[in-house]
Amino acid sequence: MLADHIAYVALVSSDPATAANVFERHFGLQRAELSSPAGPVPVFALGRSALALFPPAHPLVAGEARPGVHHIALEVDDVDAAEGPVEGAAEVGLGGRRIRRLARDALNGVRVLLTERLALTPRGGGPVERLDHIGVASTDVGEDEALFTGKLGFAVESRQSDIEVSMALESFTSDKYGVVYHTRAPEPVGGLRVTFISIGDCELEFLANFDPRQSGHVDQGRAGTTRQDQGAIARYVATRGRGLHHFAVKTRDADALLGGMAAAGLPMIDTKARPGSRRALIGFPHPRALGGVLMHVVQRDA
Repeated sequence: MLADHIAYVALVSSDPATAANVFERHFGLQRAELSSPAGPVPVFALGRSALALFPPAHPLVAGEARPGVHHIALEVDDVDAAEGPVEGAAEVGLGGRRIRRLARDALNGVRVLLTERLALTPRGGGPVERLDHIGVASTDVGEDEALFTGKLGFAVESRQSDIEVSMALESFTSDKYGVVYHTRAPEPVGGLRVTFISIGDCELEFLANFDPRQSGHVDQGRAGTTRQDQGAIARYVATRGRGLHHFAVKTRDADALLGGMAAAGLPMIDTKARPGSRRALIGFPHPRALGGVLMHVVQRDA
C-alpha cells in the first residue's frame, strides 16, 4: 500500500478568508497556520486528515489559478523510499515537511503528493466529525479500481449505481366513460457509476457517467438531483478532464449544518438534506460559499 491515510486535502479558494470562516464557525474546526514557501497556509484538522486552504497560484498547488480541490497529500515516513510514480525531486511543503509529487497521468488524473507527518490534532466535539470522502470525476470507474486497488494496494469500500428515472402518468377523462390512467414505463434520465476506495478513515469516490449518451443537466438555483450530479461530473470531465472534483465532510445532523449555513447568508444548492450514496443524507452549499470549491455534507450511520 502506498500510504495508510490522507494527511490533507489541498483546496484552492478564490476567497480563503470566507472559506476559513465556514470551517471555523460552521464546522467547528480548529485553525492552524503552517509555513510554506509562499507564507503561512491555514490548515484545519478533522479526523485523521485535514483541509489546507491555498490562494490561487500558490507554488504548492503548482501555480493553479482555478478554484477547486487540487490534490491529496498522503502521509509517509520517508518520501524518498516511498513507492509509486514519483516525478521530480523532493520539495519543501507545509510545515517545512519534505514532499514528493506523483505523476498525475499515471493516476488517472488524480493529483497526489507524498508528505512527511504534519502532526495535527483535531479539536473534536464539533458538528463535523471527519472527512467522509473526496469525489473524483472519472470516465471509467473500472479502470480506477484496477489502478488504485490492483497497483496501489487500497481496498474497495463499495460499488453502486445512482439512477434517476422519469415516470409519466397519462389520464384520459370522459364525461361518459370516466377516467382511465395509464403509467408509461420508467425512463432513465440520469445516472452515475460509483466506486468508493478506502484510504484511512475516508474514501475516494470515483464517479463516471452511467450512460455516455446522456450529459445530465444542471439547473442553477434549484436543489440537487442525481441528474444534476451526472451533469456536474460530465461538465467537469469535458472542461478539465478526469480529476479531483469535490470533498465531503461527515456530520451528525446534516439539516442543522445546512440550515445554519443558509441562515448565515451563505449561497446554497441544498438547504435541506436529500438521499445520497451509501444510505446517507447529503446536501451541497454553493461553491461560492467556499470561494469556488465544491463540497457537501454527509449524514450516515457508518
